[in-house]
Amino acid sequence: MQANHAPQSAGSDTTVHADVPDLRLFVFALFFIFGGITSLNDILIPKLKELFTLSYAQAMLIQSAFFFAYFVVSLPGAAIVRRIGYMKTAVVGLLTMTAGCLLFIPASQSGQFVVFLGALFVLAAGITIVQVVANPLISLLGQPRTTHSRLTFAQAFNSLGTTVFPYVGSILILGSLSQVDVATLTGDALQAYRAQETQVVVQAYGALAVALLLVAGLVWLRRDRLPPTPATDTPILQAFNLLWQPRFGYGALCIFLYVGGEVAIGSIIVNYLMSADVMGLGEQAAGKMVPLYWGGAMVGRFIGSYFLKVFSPGKVLATVCAAVITLLLVSANTTGTTSGYALLAIGLCNSIMFPTIFSLACEGLGKRAAEGSGVICVAIVGGAVVPLLTGLAADVVGLKLSLVVPALCYIGILGFGWYARRPYDA
Repeated sequence: MQANHAPQSAGSDTTVHADVPDLRLFVFALFFIFGGITSLNDILIPKLKELFTLSYAQAMLIQSAFFFAYFVVSLPGAAIVRRIGYMKTAVVGLLTMTAGCLLFIPASQSGQFVVFLGALFVLAAGITIVQVVANPLISLLGQPRTTHSRLTFAQAFNSLGTTVFPYVGSILILGSLSQVDVATLTGDALQAYRAQETQVVVQAYGALAVALLLVAGLVWLRRDRLPPTPATDTPILQAFNLLWQPRFGYGALCIFLYVGGEVAIGSIIVNYLMSADVMGLGEQAAGKMVPLYWGGAMVGRFIGSYFLKVFSPGKVLATVCAAVITLLLVSANTTGTTSGYALLAIGLCNSIMFPTIFSLACEGLGKRAAEGSGVICVAIVGGAVVPLLTGLAADVVGLKLSLVVPALCYIGILGFGWYARRPYDA
């Protein structure tokens, strides 16, 4: 059934699509897909770290290559939305993701770590475009007063993807690791071994490419479900002047800090749980624990969508940040299962952070909401910076003490929650 009110611009927050539940399902599916594929990096890191004998800092380049795409592609993605509309832009993003998955084939054949980084960048470019579409679109599909709750509910599907994909990935990707000591191989033998072992990565991402093509086809068939968004004369780079608005600027910084902290913790979980002073698990067993981190976020988002209706979103954000800082302190200062599960429990507290920061930051942007979404997606580059800093710290002081890096990020977010505890007053 056609919505009563069609969007007149990519950023209008006054247009409500209350009668299009099928479009909400479409957006939920997008959250599931890009969340799941992003979380596979946590499985790729230990795999490629072993195959290419990388330090922690070098292994974190996987996240740097991936999340740097948000810095490069977010504003062009917002410009594409303004030019051709939400649905067609979603197709562009899905096809770019497909191309990134297919690039794992030459990456495996080359046996070169840098080629894998290139494939990850292209894959992430597609995810960036899809995310620029998904965040403001879910805000439009309902009443403005329930935006915080609705976006959190949509993020729960993101977490469902991040729960399912790592578990399957740990079986397909980590379960095939050979007992060969890579350090004993050189020259052609080493390159042949890497090409052989990375075939499991190719198979996993090849299957994803097929699935993404099917989804892109379905979206293309419904490309006219929403009227195209007319282009505006405003230069897209002027979106950065939104950063001068204190609430939005602080919120964008917190997206940088949140994504960086969340990704840094997720990236070290496998190696952290393998540590003798934590749980001493094997690689595949540790990989199967990763879904507990992301699954906690899924559960927390369903629960959080209720609490955000009842309590001030800013106060809820500050509360869960305080809980994360406490868990980091517990994990860093204990051993065994207490240390391991304290780190995994952070996922539950992370649950409402991204959607709450996003919606709090974008309150009052009106017709500039699409530009705001593009700027905030640029801030997701925190996932390229903070994990690298955490990896450098881990190489110098060890994994436990390196937790101080994400802890500092959450302290900054706690401040934003308190700052934005009251509703926006235009």
